[in-house]
Amino acid sequence: MQALYLVALLPPEPVFSETWALKQQVHTLTGSRNAIRLPPHITLLPPMRHPDAFEEACTATLTDFAASQEPFEVGLRNFAWFGNRTLFVHVSEPRAVQAFHARLTAWCAQHLPEVPRENRPFTPHLTLATRDLPSAQVPELRQLFAGQTYAATFLVNNFTLFRHNGQQWQPRATFRLGGA
Repeated sequence: MQALYLVALLPPEPVFSETWALKQQVHTLTGSRNAIRLPPHITLLPPMRHPDAFEEACTATLTDFAASQEPFEVGLRNFAWFGNRTLFVHVSEPRAVQAFHARLTAWCAQHLPEVPRENRPFTPHLTLATRDLPSAQVPELRQLFAGQTYAATFLVNNFTLFRHNGQQWQPRATFRLGGA
């Protein structure tokens, strides 16, 4: 059987609850179910299909990687869009996340080659809603979020492997960074 996996950074409290409330606001306004299918996160490795056996190898490999990494800070500031499909919280200082992502993908290339290489540049962001936003509501949503501000900073000391169970994403393992 092929399962769907994803690796992401989840913000700690209070940022988690603040951004979850933003996702719920979008869901309430638009009916977007994608807004609330995953907790607030920054995707490190996008959804990928693998046999069930992948999870054990992935967990072992990511445990080793995490032990070799130091915690780092992430700043979030205001909102932006990818076209008319995706509303997100902008990562205001992306260098630390980009460097972490580069180390993670290099580690996977060497130790977990089943993880596919990405074809597009990595743009760290915290998605509020994507894909199922009703196009008729996008202009109003753009205006609403253009008039709002949001800023937060948090320390990243872990990241999470998720597996989709056919209905929703389930956390399968959390990896603590070595200096955490």
